[in-house]
Amino acid sequence: MRSLLDFQEIINQHIANQNFNRFPSELYDPIAYTMTQGGKRLRPLLTLMTCDLFGGNLVHAIHPALALEVFHNFTLVHDDIMDQAPLRRGRETVYKKWNSNIAILSGDTMFAMAYQYAIQTEDQYVPKILRVFNKAAIEVCEGQQLDMNFEVITQVNLDEYLEMIQLKTAVLIGVSIQIGAIIGNASDEDMKLMYDFGIQLGIAFQIKDDLLDLYGSEKYFGKKTGGDILANKKTYLFLKALEQCHNSDKQALIDLYNDNQMKDDLKISKVKAIFDQLQIEIVVESIMQDYYKHAVEILDSIQIEKNKKSVLFSFITSMFKRDY
Repeated sequence: MRSLLDFQEIINQHIANQNFNRFPSELYDPIAYTMTQGGKRLRPLLTLMTCDLFGGNLVHAIHPALALEVFHNFTLVHDDIMDQAPLRRGRETVYKKWNSNIAILSGDTMFAMAYQYAIQTEDQYVPKILRVFNKAAIEVCEGQQLDMNFEVITQVNLDEYLEMIQLKTAVLIGVSIQIGAIIGNASDEDMKLMYDFGIQLGIAFQIKDDLLDLYGSEKYFGKKTGGDILANKKTYLFLKALEQCHNSDKQALIDLYNDNQMKDDLKISKVKAIFDQLQIEIVVESIMQDYYKHAVEILDSIQIEKNKKSVLFSFITSMFKRDY
């Protein structure tokens, strides 16, 4: 039975073997820069592990897995422009290192490259892969637009936020698992269960990211701590704090959150002090664990021997032990 290290080696070696250094260099250097930054490689790993879980041929899954990693990184390149984020994985973002125009064009190229990789598998799998890939690509863009909308509208509730993160984050994790199930020749019922498993996992993962943005270490997280607060992003933490606040304190928190004149460090510390008073970190961590436990229950329900699921179980457990 393959180990997590085996799957990581397959993905990392395959990415290292790709030639992203092409002409014109101004277009392709940012792509090479992005794809060699490392990261968790979460989505392609889930594709390979799911394919292996159902007894599929990993050779047929490698290029679709790479497609998901390239597509994910395309979204990050464009998201960083929209968010004006200076750091990604501890290094300058593409638009900061080059400029916004280059970042847009390089991201567009990555989008097209993702589709080139997606179809490099057995012909029998291509129609299903493209159908679910297209659906996920559109939904990710819908989620990103909702995320931007939430920055400027005054009223957002937790259900609306959960819908947004399902689209922006969870569907790509879900489809990564679903594509692995397709190539593993899983039944339609198991494919749906695995997709639902990925959705619950993805929601938990994004809530964890919300926590790490404020409570994580910049050294481990690779982003500026408190960036969501500075961008006025209505994260799960902020919306839960509004829900927990006394009515008299809600407007004060909203006004503080929307204050763009205050010095960055002071604004972050003031918002964090309110969150700490409301024990938001503890409350949101518990909610994140509920989604994670639901994901585990779905995976546990798949009628495959438990020992065959052990690597996948181990991997998803490690996802929620990221350093603070």
